[in-house]
Amino acid sequence: MTLSQTFQSGAEFPPATRERWRELAEEVLRRSGQAAESPERALASATYDGITIAPLYDPIDLPAVPGLPGLPPYAFGGRRLGAAWEVRQRHEVADPEAVMADLENGVDSLWLAVAPEDLPRVLDGVHLDWISIALDAGGRTREAADALLALAAGRGVPAAALRGCLGADPLGILSRCGTAPHLPQMAELARRCADDLPGMRAVVVDATPYHEAGAGDAEELGCSIATGIAYLRTLTAYGLGVNESFGQLEFRYAATADQFATIAKLRAARVLWARVAEVCGGPPGQLQHAVTSAAMVTRRDAWTNMLRTTLACFAAGVAGADAVTVRPFDDAVGLPDGFSRRIARNTSALLVEEARVARVSDPAAGSWYVERRTADLAEVAWQWFQEIEEAGGMADALASGLVAGRIAATRASRSRDIARRKAPIVGVSRFPDLSEAPPARTPTPRTPEGALPRIRYAQEFEDLRDLADDRPSRPQVFLAAIGSRAGEHVARASFAADVFHAGGIESITSRPATDPDMIADEFAASGAVVACLCSSDQMYDEHAATVAEALRKAGAVRIWLAGRGRYDGVDGNLYAGCDVVDVLRTTLADLEVGA
Repeated sequence: MTLSQTFQSGAEFPPATRERWRELAEEVLRRSGQAAESPERALASATYDGITIAPLYDPIDLPAVPGLPGLPPYAFGGRRLGAAWEVRQRHEVADPEAVMADLENGVDSLWLAVAPEDLPRVLDGVHLDWISIALDAGGRTREAADALLALAAGRGVPAAALRGCLGADPLGILSRCGTAPHLPQMAELARRCADDLPGMRAVVVDATPYHEAGAGDAEELGCSIATGIAYLRTLTAYGLGVNESFGQLEFRYAATADQFATIAKLRAARVLWARVAEVCGGPPGQLQHAVTSAAMVTRRDAWTNMLRTTLACFAAGVAGADAVTVRPFDDAVGLPDGFSRRIARNTSALLVEEARVARVSDPAAGSWYVERRTADLAEVAWQWFQEIEEAGGMADALASGLVAGRIAATRASRSRDIARRKAPIVGVSRFPDLSEAPPARTPTPRTPEGALPRIRYAQEFEDLRDLADDRPSRPQVFLAAIGSRAGEHVARASFAADVFHAGGIESITSRPATDPDMIADEFAASGAVVACLCSSDQMYDEHAATVAEALRKAGAVRIWLAGRGRYDGVDGNLYAGCDVVDVLRTTLADLEVGA
């Protein structure tokens, strides 16, 4: 028998159709007790921007004009075919040894958030004409620019040989620090770059303050486009031409572990800016700097951040970002050490050198899902941008609280999902390690909050965990295993333990039994004052009320039940979708932790 006789080719399989998928989906929903009129509607989900994510995409979902490189709608990135992104690493303290270690090991761009007077020391021994430099000096941007140019002149480096961005971002400073924007200074720097520094851009449109305040992707994009428009108006008003003004802007976006969301966001950003360019008569390209999200990283189980930042870097690279910064995995803990810096820069190196991610231009192009999500995101972001414009522009929208209010609503929605573990955080809200010893780091200097707060998604859980960890002995909860057969309680006991561990609360599981007095005796001997019943629904119907009564007599101040059933003597329930943060707060209060 030949190989061709043994295996059938794909052409001999019946064609896959949406109708056939719908039939199969309806059957599965029926069996699960979720019969629905439309499986598409039943299985769809929504983003925080209100964009529907369908369970199935096919060619009919493609935008009317999908686009090609260099053609509308300009979703493709501007990197040369096969060219890697700039590996741009951030430095917040004056540490020339760390800078040199980065440059000697694959980094080709520096993002310097140091004081202007520290630049000569930080850049000691650095060939200024070999790398690109992005400054981030906040309200001291002009001082930092002067210091960099003076340093180059002192070393005999021609100004025309410098590459990078001077980092002027008045509205970004307003959103981060509450400082009034100084637009004329930005225009002066832009004029200087346009005349004498062809490799430098003066202005960065930094959208990460909106992301770090809890914004959705469309809100981050809309704010960036509104900021870009405000800067274009300022630059042209001060005498720069339209093309010159467009050429002075660099855009900075957050990249998250949600790879498809990040890919769609960066592609949509280029689509949006191309719309602006079309109206203004400027060039359609957008220079993008992607930064792995500061909001998504955790202090607890910080090593899982290596996986988060790898996914984010991959997504940014696939989406065509021109420069990518991978935050060290210990970014939320404090200042990074040499090991965490090495892992951060090697993330890009691995994706470029081994995974060959940069070899293909916009590999997500043509995906029915990615193209549809890009187009939908661009439309929602454009509507938000128009709302900002109708309010008087970005400066007025920040001052009036329009931006803060809109982002606060999204932040609250996300917080609810995080609290209910609908948006789980591995190592924090799910699968926490009670024996973990966080890495010791020097605290990172933080800027004061301005018009917007700065958050991390894991913060609420981590704050509760801190309260428990600060106790001389770890607080405990007693898991009452009700059952007569081995394993009858295991699933719900494991679920309950995972919930309590997220708050730093240790769980003590009793021997499985149905005798209330036996369980109560174990509870009394444990020294715990909070208990949680764990078993099957059948066992609850037979024994939950009597066990709860016995536990109460033995001194239980609160009794939880793992499951949704309501029984006499039970104070509350743990189940998939419950408010875990509220459960932990209540339990810690019962245990007099943080009192």
